[in-house]
Order: sequence, then C-alpha cells, then structure tokens
Amino acid sequence: MRTEQNLTRLDRVFARLDREPERPAHIDVPQMSRHRVALFSATLAFYLAIVWLVVTTSWLVRLDWQVMFFRPYQQWSEIHWFVDYYVVLGQRGPTAVMVCAWLGWRSWRQHTLRPLLTLGASLLLLNITVGAAKIGMGRLGPHYATAIGSNEMGLGGDIFPSGHTANAVVTWGILAYLASTPRARRWLSALSAVTSLGVGLATVYLGTHWLSDVILGWAAGLLILLGLPWCEPLIARAEAWIFTLRDRLRDRRAGAVPVPTPVPVAVPLKQRASAGQQDETIAAHEAAPRPPRAPVHLAPGPHTARAERAPVTPVGSRRPPHADRLPHGSTTSAARPLTGG
Repeated sequence: MRTEQNLTRLDRVFARLDREPERPAHIDVPQMSRHRVALFSATLAFYLAIVWLVVTTSWLVRLDWQVMFFRPYQQWSEIHWFVDYYVVLGQRGPTAVMVCAWLGWRSWRQHTLRPLLTLGASLLLLNITVGAAKIGMGRLGPHYATAIGSNEMGLGGDIFPSGHTANAVVTWGILAYLASTPRARRWLSALSAVTSLGVGLATVYLGTHWLSDVILGWAAGLLILLGLPWCEPLIARAEAWIFTLRDRLRDRRAGAVPVPTPVPVAVPLKQRASAGQQDETIAAHEAAPRPPRAPVHLAPGPHTARAERAPVTPVGSRRPPHADRLPHGSTTSAARPLTGG
C-alpha cells in the first residue's frame, strides 16, 4: 500500500529551499573591502557635513528657501500629473511589495532565504537610522515653515532627512546589491541611481521637502547599502535559525501525533472466567509434546476407494459386522465360507 505524506504549503516551500545547492556557486556575498570602507567613510563625512550646514543656517539653508520661493510645481505645471505618479516609487509600502515579490521569486529559484532577509535587514536599518534622525532633528517642511531664512530645526517636524529619497535608494539599490553577475550589478546600479534621483527631485518639485532634505536622504540610503556587508553574518545566522526552528516544529508536530488506543469493553465475570480457563487449556495443549507427523505420500501410494473407508467414531465403526466382509489389508487367498450348495 502506497502512502504519501501530506505537506502544507509552508512545508513545500521549505522543501524547495532545502534542495541542493542551497546557493549557486557563482553568486558571491559582498565583503567589506577597503574600497567599500573608504566609500562608507566618505559618505558618512558628507552626511555629517550636510547636517552641520543646516544646523548652522549656512548657504544651504538659503538655497532651500530660494528653491521653495521658485515654486517648481507652478513653473512646470504641465508635468504635475506625472510627478504625482512617479513619486510613488519612493513610498515604502508600494515599493516594498514590488521588490519583495521579485526577491521572493529569487529566493525560490536560488533555494535560499538570503534575498528576502537582506531586504528585511536593509528596511529595518532604514527605519531605525532615518527615523531616529527625523525625530532627533525635528525639522519642519516647506509648507509648515514659520520664519523666512530659518533652518526650522527642533520644532517637532519629521522631514529631515527625506524618507522618500532614502527609501528609493535602499529599495531599488538592494536589487543591484543582490545581482548575480557584475554586468547586472552595473545596470541595476545605474537604474536605481536614476530612480532615486528622480524621486528626490520630485519631492522638491511638489514642495514637500527642502533640497537639503533630499541630499541628506541620498546619503542616508547610500550609507545603508554600503554597510550591508557587515550584516551578512547576522543574515546567515538568521537563515540557519529559521531552518532550525522549522525542523523543531516539524519534529514536534510529528511526535505529537496521537496513537490510537484500544477502547476497554466491559466483559461479564462469567465470560472472563471461561476465557481464562480456555486460555489455560490452549496453553497446556501447546506445551504438550506433539507426536511426529507421518510422511505424506502423494502418488503413487497406498490408498483405498471411498466406498471401502469406514466411518470411525470414538466408540468404533458404525457398520454392522458381516461374514463376507474381510478386514482391509488381509490376503485374498483365504477361503471364504460357501453359502450355496
């Protein structure tokens, strides 16, 4: 009888991920090289410089006000409809869903959870770092500015740095980070750079961000992408932990299957006693030595006709004795008494 194990949808997904090889050999994990460390340090210095220029109300703040008074959404009003749609490429919800769907397919094809876990780690870092900077600096946006020429810092806002811009850099840049070949990495890097640049300028066009917000958002997103190799050991541990947890749950579920137990049936005392005596009789019969079995002759061999076989009972034969009937096996040369004259 053939039996097949009933697998759930999650079990089938993990069974697919368990196939060998778990990760193709040509896909390398980025390392924190000297070149990357140098880029990270330069981007961090640029990030701190932008913050300092805004805090000290330098020429960058005056440039912010000049761009705001220019009102690009009025100067080029014919493209307003396009910018309204394009800026969605920087919103966290829609972009995360689109990129997660693609990376989910990559995880399925490559038999590894690394693409999805890398996306989750990058978005977690984005929320922590950019969110903390927004709350800490508390800058108001152009539509809520209180004094002309001021940096609008520490007034309870959440506009600096630009979350739209940083999210666009991280979400689309993660595709280049996880690219399988150098050529694909170059093309995806250029595509993500153009997309994030357009998203940042779109927020300036709509008047929802200062120009310095967008510049700092580009730097914040780039810092996360450059620092992701430091998170690779944690990503590998998280993947191993997920598979270990899956195995524990599977073993627990397999060990928790209830074994059917016989239902006790009430038996009367008389039947129990007779059953016990019968068991003792059977045990004594099995313990008694059995006589050797006579050899079985198939053919040819001694046999008699069915009519000559006498039924035997415990008290003897049921056929009446007859003078002319000879016992089986006697010789035919013996004289029979004559009854006639």
